[in-house]
Amino acid sequence: MKLATIGTSSITQQFVKAVKKTGRFDYVGAYSRSEEKAKQFSEEFGGSRWFTTLEDLAASNEVDAIYCASPNGLHFQQVSVLLRGGKHVICEKPIFANLEEFDEAVKLADEHHVYLFEAIRNIQTPVFKKLQQELPRAGQLRSAVLQLIQYSSRYDKFLDGEITNIFSPKFAAGALQDLGVYPTYVAVALFGEPERSVYYPVKLSNGIDGGGTLVLTYPGFVCTILCSKIAYSDAPSEIHGEKGTFRINNSSNIARLEWIDAHNKEVQPIATHFEEDDKIYEISNFADILEQNNKQEYLRLRALSRSVVKTMSSARKQSGIIFPND
Repeated sequence: MKLATIGTSSITQQFVKAVKKTGRFDYVGAYSRSEEKAKQFSEEFGGSRWFTTLEDLAASNEVDAIYCASPNGLHFQQVSVLLRGGKHVICEKPIFANLEEFDEAVKLADEHHVYLFEAIRNIQTPVFKKLQQELPRAGQLRSAVLQLIQYSSRYDKFLDGEITNIFSPKFAAGALQDLGVYPTYVAVALFGEPERSVYYPVKLSNGIDGGGTLVLTYPGFVCTILCSKIAYSDAPSEIHGEKGTFRINNSSNIARLEWIDAHNKEVQPIATHFEEDDKIYEISNFADILEQNNKQEYLRLRALSRSVVKTMSSARKQSGIIFPND
């Protein structure tokens, strides 16, 4: 399976390094509007081709699948061109801003008999899958607090008057989109689509959310999601049941799981993994689906993506954060 990439940022570099580590795709090359950047990136990672137009990339017979890591607001436009070209697409999270974009892209993928994936690594780790298996141990769930609070160096630029992509409504950005997607995926993958979602943003001067609290309502319990790009915390996330509590180190890079018994308060390690680059798990799963044409697993992941997009976009719009894509 031959893979090309869109974007030359650090996240694209990390993805290609993980691809190389798995050995599941052959790296062909990169797309960038700058030929110099595309050529430099491709050659750095052993690619033999580079592209400066999406149309050339979509039409290339040397490419089977494309990883898209452009700014959020460009995802739909670019992914649509690639799907029409008959390419499988792995689109970096958050995949799209709203359900209209998601459903239209899925329709295109089906029409052209290709697969569309969202690159979201946290739900593919062995520790998360162990949490899914162990969850009934908690008994009746009563609450959950999932958080991802990471201070962004780009906030310093924002304070100096420079609006970068991740703090721009134009590019469908903000704390919920960029960071809240991780704990929201954890919640939806574990508990299903919520009955109701409400977002309480901390808005910056340009109307984007620098941070916020997303409240998801389920039968019998509430899940609270905290996300921020203008503060910092390394506090763990927890899921509280009547029989005990599950604790994970981080809702983005899920590497450690503990169980705390509600009666004796004893802390028991459940699972850990020491793979620094956890992108290898999602990449391997995508490769398995494509090689085996595993439509059942593909549709499961697609339905999960749709529920996350629905949950986040509904809450975001209700809080008054509107993107051009909307």
